[in-house]
Amino acid sequence: MKLIKLLEKLEYKAYIGNSKKEADISEIEIKDVVNNSNNIEEGCLFICIKGANFDGHSVAAKAADKKAAAILVQDDVILPDNCTMPLVRVEDTRYAMAFISAAWFGHPADCLKTVGITGTKGKTTTTYLVKSMLENAGHKVGLIGTIEVIIGDKHIPAKNTTPESLDLQKYMREMVDEGCDSLVMEVSSQALMQYRSQGFVYDLGLFTNIEPDHIGPDEHKDFDDYMHCKGLLFKQCKVGIVNADDEHVNQVIEGHTCDIETFGFSENANLRAINLAYIRKPGQLGVFFDTTGLIELHAEVRTPGKFSVYNALCAIAVARHFGCSQDEIIQALRNAKVKGRIEMVNVSDDFTLMIDYAHNAMALKSLLSTLKDYRPNRLVCLFGCGGNRSKLRRYEMGEVSGRLADFTIITSDNPRFEEPLDIIHDIEIGMKKTDGKYIEIPDRKEAIAYAIDNAQKGDIIILAGKGHEDYQEIKGVKYPMDERDLIADIMKERNMK
Repeated sequence: MKLIKLLEKLEYKAYIGNSKKEADISEIEIKDVVNNSNNIEEGCLFICIKGANFDGHSVAAKAADKKAAAILVQDDVILPDNCTMPLVRVEDTRYAMAFISAAWFGHPADCLKTVGITGTKGKTTTTYLVKSMLENAGHKVGLIGTIEVIIGDKHIPAKNTTPESLDLQKYMREMVDEGCDSLVMEVSSQALMQYRSQGFVYDLGLFTNIEPDHIGPDEHKDFDDYMHCKGLLFKQCKVGIVNADDEHVNQVIEGHTCDIETFGFSENANLRAINLAYIRKPGQLGVFFDTTGLIELHAEVRTPGKFSVYNALCAIAVARHFGCSQDEIIQALRNAKVKGRIEMVNVSDDFTLMIDYAHNAMALKSLLSTLKDYRPNRLVCLFGCGGNRSKLRRYEMGEVSGRLADFTIITSDNPRFEEPLDIIHDIEIGMKKTDGKYIEIPDRKEAIAYAIDNAQKGDIIILAGKGHEDYQEIKGVKYPMDERDLIADIMKERNMK
C-alpha cells in the first residue's frame, strides 16, 4: 500500500532523513506496518511509540539500517548523516497509528456493527451478554475483552483489555474475513487515553458505572482524569447508552457528540428496571425483574444482585438496536455465563459455591454486600492478594472481608516474587481491624478443600481474586492452576474415600 494512502486522514510533514527538506512520498510503497522494533524489516513503516518503559524513537537508526521504507515520529530522532529514509512527523504517533492501522487493514469497522463498552465494573459480563443475545438473533459476533478475543471458533487469550490499535484493527479484519457482522468489545480508559480505538466510529458506546480506580503513576493522575478518559468514548460513537443512576454520569458524558439513551432504576431512565426479586435455589442465585420504557419484558438472570440487573439492562438496550425479539433477549439473559464472573460451581444442593474475579477492595465490597442480601446462613470469603503490588490493597481487602463475611479463608493468589506468607500477614493486618473470624491456609487447593469440607447448609462460599485466570504466578513462572479443576479434583478425591 502507498504510504500517502495510509496517511490520508492525518496531518503530517514529511522530510528527507533529519534534514528539513520536504520528502516526496507519493510513490513510496509500504510492505508492512510495525511498532515493535524487533519486527523492523526492509520496506516497512516503523511507528515510534513512546511507552512507559521504552521509547521507539531511540531505535530510529535501527530502522534506517534495516532499510525501512519510512519512519513515523512525534519527537526528534538520531539518524545517520547520509540517511534519505523519509521521516514523517505527526503530533502524536499513537493517535496516528490508529488511523494508519485502520487504513492498512482496509477499514474493517466499516463492515461491522461495533459496540464499545466502558466503565469501572461490568464490562466483561456485559460483552458476553450482548454476544449471546446477538447470536441468538442470528448474528455472527466477534468479541474483544479482558479474558479473550473471540473470532469465529478461535479463542485468543487477551494481553490487554483493549489491544493496541494495530492489533485491534488486525483482529477486526480477521473477524470480517471470518464472516462476522458485528463486534462487541471492552474499551478501557487507558485505551481511550492512548487512542487505541481511534480510527473508526462506534455504532454504540456503553457506560456501565464509574468509581475511583486505575489512578497512579502510569495510569490516571486523578479521578477527574479517569472520568474524562472514559467520556472520550462518547465523542467517538453514534449512540451512547449510559447508566442514568450513576452519580457521575453527567461528568462522564460532558461534551458528548452522540445521541444519548439511558437505563437504570430511576424514573427518568429511558429503559427502566422494576419489580426486582431475588432468586435463591439450591446451588443457584439470581434475579427476576421487569423492564418498562423502550422495551417491556420479564427477565431472569442467573447471577445475583442489583449489578446483574444493570449489566442486563445494558445488553437489552444494545439488543434493541439490533432488532432482537423479546424471546431472543429473554433466552440469552437466562442462559448467558461468563467464566470467572460470579460463576456458579454446583458441588452441593446444601450450599452455594462461586468463583469471581474480585481482586480489589471495591470489587470485593460490592460482591459481598450483594451476596449478604441473599441472607445466607454464613457468607464465607476465600481470597489472597497478588505479590509485587500495593500493600494497601491487602489491608483494604482484609478489612472488607472481615467486616462483611462471616468467615474468611486467607490464602495465596499470584505471589509473583514475594513469599506467600508475607502477603497473607499483610492481609491479616486489615483483618485485625475487624472482629471477623478467619483462618490462614497458604495452599489454594487446601484452602478450597477446607471451605468445601466445612461448609454448612445455607452457606454462600465465594472464591475471589482468580476468576477466569488458569494459572498461578510464582517466581516469574506461570504454573497451570484453574479453580474449576481444583474443585473437580477435590470432589473426586472426596467421592473416592
